[in-house]
Amino acid sequence: MPYLKGKVCLVTGASRGIGRGIALQLVTNGATCYITGRDLEKLNLVKEEAINREACGKCNPVQCDHSNDDQVEELFNLIAKENGGGLDLLVNNAYSAIKWMIDNANKSFWDQSIDGWDKINNVGLRNNYLCSVYAARLMVKQRKGLIVNISSVGAVVYFKTPAYGIGKLAQDRMAKDCGMDLEKFNVAFVSVWPGPVRTKTVVDSMDEFCNGSESFQWLIEHGETTEFTGKCIASLLVDPDIMKRSGQVLLATDIAEEYGLKDVDGRTPLSVRSVQSILVGFVGVWLAPYIPNFLKIPAWLFMALARTAKNIQSKQDSRYA
Repeated sequence: MPYLKGKVCLVTGASRGIGRGIALQLVTNGATCYITGRDLEKLNLVKEEAINREACGKCNPVQCDHSNDDQVEELFNLIAKENGGGLDLLVNNAYSAIKWMIDNANKSFWDQSIDGWDKINNVGLRNNYLCSVYAARLMVKQRKGLIVNISSVGAVVYFKTPAYGIGKLAQDRMAKDCGMDLEKFNVAFVSVWPGPVRTKTVVDSMDEFCNGSESFQWLIEHGETTEFTGKCIASLLVDPDIMKRSGQVLLATDIAEEYGLKDVDGRTPLSVRSVQSILVGFVGVWLAPYIPNFLKIPAWLFMALARTAKNIQSKQDSRYA
């Protein structure tokens, strides 16, 4: 893993899940990492975990409600003040709609509460743009930096509700378009797709989250720990050729393969582009043992199959036919 001493990072929504895992990897490898969330007690537990690991970096918890624009502005002012205006990495991970999505998983979008869009895309999309604006102002001045949106395959595959997919696709487009503005200032902006992640929320709510899908449950069980994406982002941060990737959508498993990374549990998580995971999604779990997990399809073919899967799901849903 790269040594990140001297790197100043911000991970939003880091009190649990993927955000927590990313922050722990950054701090473990030497970075000064600001972490945000609404619950300061939970943020301090992340700091304690980093201390218990004898991490060589520094974890700085900052209580911040990312639905409050004033608090977001204060956050970046604090980082600039304490670091001479420097910021090397922003990871836009804050998200507040997981529980809402689980509670509304069996409803069509017109039967869901009308505030669902805001719950999913206020903190999950609008705030990411706002944080990117403030981060860009710091990074452009220093002519370097990396902004990462945490997106997902939900950008191309239906998942729970249309508002989720719309938001994730917008995250990817944000990286592309903002990356174009930032390119001449040597600041990179990418969108990273973790695969299925075994977060505590997902594991504790497996039945509700998977909605009875044996295939989806299998994919999660063979998926990533919450720290896998952090290992990938740490490697991107020190890549001297990162500008060549700016504006792109990057799969965590593809990043790991390029840099020779394994998950913190020693495993190589299953790629969403693997033939094994695709066939499990289309045909079922019974076929998985017969397919080598290293076989992958090209990204363009994966996107085509993902859109087909969405159409198949639409045709099979006959509740209102």
